[in-house]
Amino acid sequence: QAQLVESGGGLVQAGGSLRLSCAASGRAFGFYTMAWFRQASGKEREFVAAISWNSGTRYADSVKGRFTISRDNAKNTVFLQMNSLSPEDAAVYYCAAASRGALTTTRNAYDYWGQGTQVTVSS
Repeated sequence: QAQLVESGGGLVQAGGSLRLSCAASGRAFGFYTMAWFRQASGKEREFVAAISWNSGTRYADSVKGRFTISRDNAKNTVFLQMNSLSPEDAAVYYCAAASRGALTTTRNAYDYWGQGTQVTVSS
């Protein structure tokens, strides 16, 4: 049974940083594209960042230069380092995995999803 579990969310002041983790289990995800999406209250779920099996990356324009996605295949874990956070970054952040479609931003391309972790940013 494949499972993705996010952690690391919480409350942070504007300008601060958080590091999210996504622990995968149940199958090998080494050749999957892994990604982070987020959904703010009243808005659609949107793409944040993706990383391919060989560590190519892609970012939404809104987070480029501030967020960094990385993966440790030996530990079956994906990370999202978030710096210079603003209230606009507040959302539930979801981890996702896609077996095909390297670095895709399309929600429907992802086969597995975590339950999400809340990020709140105060000003």
